[in-house]
Amino acid sequence: MVNSTLVVTLYVNPMTGNDTNTGSRLSPFKSLSRALKVTKIPTIIYLESGTYSAASGEVFPLIIPEGAKVVGNEANKGAEILISGSGEYQSPSFGIQNITLLLVDNASLLGVTVTNPSLKGTGIWIESAAPTLANNTLSNCGREGVFTTGTAKPAILDNIFVQNTASGLVMAGHSQGEVLGNVFQRNRLGIAISDFAAPAIANNKLSENRTAIALSRNAQPVLRENLIAKNTQGGLLINGNAAPDLGNTQDSADNIFRDNSEFDLHNATTQKVISVGNQLNPILVKGLVELLPSNPVAVSTNYSNAPTESPSEKLPAFPQLDGHWAEPFIQALVRMDLTHAFADGSYQPDKPMTRAQYAVLVAIAFNPFPKIPAPDFTDVPKDFWAYSAIQIAASGGFVGGFSDRTFRPDQNVQRLQVIVSLVNGLGLPAVDSDVLELYSDRHTISEYARKAVATATQQKIIVNYPDPKLLAPSRRATRAEVAAMVYQALVAIGRAPAIKSVYVGLHSIS
Repeated sequence: MVNSTLVVTLYVNPMTGNDTNTGSRLSPFKSLSRALKVTKIPTIIYLESGTYSAASGEVFPLIIPEGAKVVGNEANKGAEILISGSGEYQSPSFGIQNITLLLVDNASLLGVTVTNPSLKGTGIWIESAAPTLANNTLSNCGREGVFTTGTAKPAILDNIFVQNTASGLVMAGHSQGEVLGNVFQRNRLGIAISDFAAPAIANNKLSENRTAIALSRNAQPVLRENLIAKNTQGGLLINGNAAPDLGNTQDSADNIFRDNSEFDLHNATTQKVISVGNQLNPILVKGLVELLPSNPVAVSTNYSNAPTESPSEKLPAFPQLDGHWAEPFIQALVRMDLTHAFADGSYQPDKPMTRAQYAVLVAIAFNPFPKIPAPDFTDVPKDFWAYSAIQIAASGGFVGGFSDRTFRPDQNVQRLQVIVSLVNGLGLPAVDSDVLELYSDRHTISEYARKAVATATQQKIIVNYPDPKLLAPSRRATRAEVAAMVYQALVAIGRAPAIKSVYVGLHSIS
């Protein structure tokens, strides 16, 4: 039996609301401050368009408490929902600070614009907490857009950091967490990492900053698949005792440094930095840096040149899968001859999957009938390696583009996008969303996707590793996770036998 948990839902409209109202959809509050005063766990607060400032009744800093979810408009990165203001916060790590918002453990802020006009103002402060910050815009802050410290472990996903005076993002203390798919543009520093911070920085675009990424003290970030281009001074600056992970022989970093003015990579320390698989201009590399090529068994994305031998002649196993949790799913796809996008015999299961690779996989796996005319994506020319697969997947309802008519083939696909894609592409009937009680982070599921997630859960399509109860919808999907969910979708439509796994299905519902 599913245990139901009451979710408090509140609405705020700075234009038509009143703080004496009930906070319902038809009787919204005027200020976010008022909604936060009555917040209980769990709570979702929906913000209407407008400016949230002292003039509209806000009292800063705004504190988003544990388990609360503040939602604006994720589709346009909060372009019409502005939270602007500053108040004093006593940081255990850094003393008195002027901040706009404080995000507490497991809080979520989605689809708003945040600015702090104070001279040394910070937009969002995260101290020893693990919140989710996704699809927001951090702009025109007097110092930085986001500051993390203590033992913070946030998920900072698909935000825009633009024109902040000092930095887009600062990570200090022992901060970890993930910084994935963000845009950093026209900041003095795109990302500054200091102290003992060791976050994962992946699939971000950093351009037109003075310096894209600056490391100091004992910072040890992991940098993967970032585009670092057209910065007016340079790309990556390494100071102090900082030691970034820029790839190794088993895991190439695949960062692209391009068109930076003074340097792509400047190692100002006395310790040698190893760079594996990064695209750099050797002339713009300064200091002790050893440049190594990519792993020779890196993934090939040219599936049109895949071997034509029969499935029985293919490699019986990918060499990187021995004992991997997803090995049964991936090997099943190999036996079904569905891994053309990885035709060189490597799969690298813990790497993220791009939207182009995903389109190839679903096009081959499901070979869908056309439901709609395939869009003419402006960034997918006819000579692009995955053009045909993207057309098939799009016309079959498995993938779509963005409002600017782009497909963004090299962008990593998120777990939620995979789930919604499989449900929509297969046309699976919707089920009651009560089944979402299975997930401990169910309140981070976007409203538009709740029915699809419930359907995929009921059909045992969703695969959650390592915690079956943690959906992590905004996290980028690994190739292992995509393989497992695509295989489970084949099981759901009767085209493949079930594979027993503790990471699949409704095992945790009592």
